[in-house]
Amino acid sequence: MRFLHRFRLLAFQFCVIFIISICAVRQTLAENKLQRPHIVFLLTDDMGCGDVSCYSSGIGVPTPNIDRLAREGIRFTQFYVMAPICSPSRTGLLTGRFPAELRITSFLQTRQGNRECNQNDYLDPDAPTLPDMLKSSGYKTAHIGKWHLGGGRDVDNAPSIGKYGYDEWISTWESPEPHPDLGVKYAPWDTQMEPGQAQRHDRTRYMVDKTLDFLRLNKEQPCYVSLWPDDTHTPHRPSPEMLKKYGGSKDDRKTPLKNFKGVLEEYDKQIGRLLDGIRELGIEENTIVIFTADNGPAPHLEHQRTAGLRGAKLSLYEGGIREPFLVRWPRIIPKGKVNETTVLSGVDLFPTLCKLANVEIPLEVSKSLAGEDLSGAFFGETPQRKKKIFWEYGGRRADGGGRPRDAFDRSPTVAIRDGKWKLLVEADGTNRQLYDIPADPHETQNLYLKETKIADELTSQVLTWRRSLPDRNHGAAAPRPNEK
Repeated sequence: MRFLHRFRLLAFQFCVIFIISICAVRQTLAENKLQRPHIVFLLTDDMGCGDVSCYSSGIGVPTPNIDRLAREGIRFTQFYVMAPICSPSRTGLLTGRFPAELRITSFLQTRQGNRECNQNDYLDPDAPTLPDMLKSSGYKTAHIGKWHLGGGRDVDNAPSIGKYGYDEWISTWESPEPHPDLGVKYAPWDTQMEPGQAQRHDRTRYMVDKTLDFLRLNKEQPCYVSLWPDDTHTPHRPSPEMLKKYGGSKDDRKTPLKNFKGVLEEYDKQIGRLLDGIRELGIEENTIVIFTADNGPAPHLEHQRTAGLRGAKLSLYEGGIREPFLVRWPRIIPKGKVNETTVLSGVDLFPTLCKLANVEIPLEVSKSLAGEDLSGAFFGETPQRKKKIFWEYGGRRADGGGRPRDAFDRSPTVAIRDGKWKLLVEADGTNRQLYDIPADPHETQNLYLKETKIADELTSQVLTWRRSLPDRNHGAAAPRPNEK
């Protein structure tokens, strides 16, 4: 009896402790929900998987600071952006929609060039964006760096960046309101500069400083920052120190590899400054840092910069749209994990980050999204995507808005990824190419004739999608935002 009484007492004590523990966990979860994470979304310009040493030996320049994100977080190997060129890729990341559905299929340029591509002059400001959702839920938002979603050249009526959900912004030449420190009259690739303008090799440092300033001033409330440098885009003009170290020249066309090595080393150094600055601000444990790029590299330097993948910038082959993707959130995201199975895309970031930030997306907005919530992948799970990914590059322009000179890298202009299969095809249904991507990531074995049923099904799906896009079923162009 004495033993039974003691057993019951211990059991009761255990139950009490268990209930208290459950209450404590629920309290912690409730507090975490109220304490929404800061989000720093770092979008590199023109980068390949071969540029980052945790993905590949690439060009042989270590990237220890970028690798730190992989070591302290998760590295994804099947992340896709929505175009092999900047403007439509950024459109997909910002809106969670396939950019062709918003009539952006190539880089935004002059009015005439945009018409040749049958595209708008700028991103429609009525399209809901990720910063829109976050700002409406209490986030302080900032855009720092390259915009290229309207404005510049002869497009003088593009909406302010503030129309897309940003409280503050510092942008470059290809935007409606370029900042004097980054150049108002001259593009980043021009040799001419304005007084006080940051030099080409110093622009990422400037943008990192401004990002840390914003976080410092607003760290008491949740912040979202689009830090979008214009490195590692050409021209590759390293600092004098890096130029000397690698033996480059002032003209990067003469010594492309040596110049790029200097640019990459300096870029990695600035990523380290960003991570150190976040830690020094005391917000590291509650900050999600995302590192990726807008499209593949140019030049690809004999595919060293794509880690051997076929294609590069301007191509829908893997080298043009498969990008590094690293996510770190200390104590929340598992350290050092590699996800090789989840197919993650740029349009998934809108719903996924809203989920992580405890932001509810209105039903009418959710219905319009092309992506899906894959936040489970950020916690170490390996969810399989349910939705297909569609690409169109170049609109109706015969050259696709610019295509690689090398026939090996010159892809068709329309593509679909469904499960393990990826099909590429021209808009008129010719040049069909079918690849089993997990088995053949380098896209060397066209299985179109072997797997005709699958090829026919995917061709029908992707061309039906393309015909559903704005201004695909009639000859007259639909009104552009600036023509409403």
